[in-house]
Amino acid sequence: MYDASLDDKSYNLSMYDDTCRFLAEHFSADFASWLLGKSVTLTEIQPSELSLDPIRADAMILLQSDESILHIEFQTLPKEEIPFRMLDYRVRGQRRYKGKPMRQVVIYLKPTTSELAYQTSYVLERTHHEFDVMRLWEQPASLFLQYPGLLPFAALGQSESPAEMLRQVAQIVDQIEEPTTQANLMAASAILAGLRLEEDVIYRLVRRDIMQESVIYRSIQRDEKRAIALNFLRDGLSVEAVVRGTGLSIKEVQQLQQQVNQPAQGEA
Repeated sequence: MYDASLDDKSYNLSMYDDTCRFLAEHFSADFASWLLGKSVTLTEIQPSELSLDPIRADAMILLQSDESILHIEFQTLPKEEIPFRMLDYRVRGQRRYKGKPMRQVVIYLKPTTSELAYQTSYVLERTHHEFDVMRLWEQPASLFLQYPGLLPFAALGQSESPAEMLRQVAQIVDQIEEPTTQANLMAASAILAGLRLEEDVIYRLVRRDIMQESVIYRSIQRDEKRAIALNFLRDGLSVEAVVRGTGLSIKEVQQLQQQVNQPAQGEA
């Protein structure tokens, strides 16, 4: 039997991953200041350059300067395969950019007591590979207030009150003059705060009128509609009914219908 809650869980995790990737891509200098200790210009390395499957790369981003590569892996929850993936990416990076140093950091977003969140190496027989780990809930929240691109992480940092940190972030973002940057940071802050705070608390503290202009917010709204449409289609609703209920185009819903039908065809 199909369990819609599995889709909901995957959608929520993807929402957080996509938000983190957006921040790292658009505010790479702030991430460099935090993780490399210096503000440098970074450009993104596409997964295809390392022959990586795009699906595997959903939660990570590779950035490079003239001197080094910064590999960031965002994780909401710990996974057993992460240490091996870090080794895999490092070897691929060495093959493609021979001799170029690579700083690898796994950033855990949500508090956990799992030992996996404390694992900083991969060992296989005589192979030993090390990487860094950042657990946001152990990082001083005040650190993230120093850089615009890190503001959305403040509510996830170590503080007496995540809600108070979000309030401070909203005040800082509200003073940003550039509309697009302001909207994206407001939306990202609200989304990531969802890992620590209830929705009603978040929307009391952030300006929804600003965040609704964000590309992040619009993209997530679209993804949410698609997730709802998939559930409707699996429940047997017609394409026309799903179009009316979600506002998606007929073409989009028909493509989703094909996605729903594929497993059934494979089982035939």
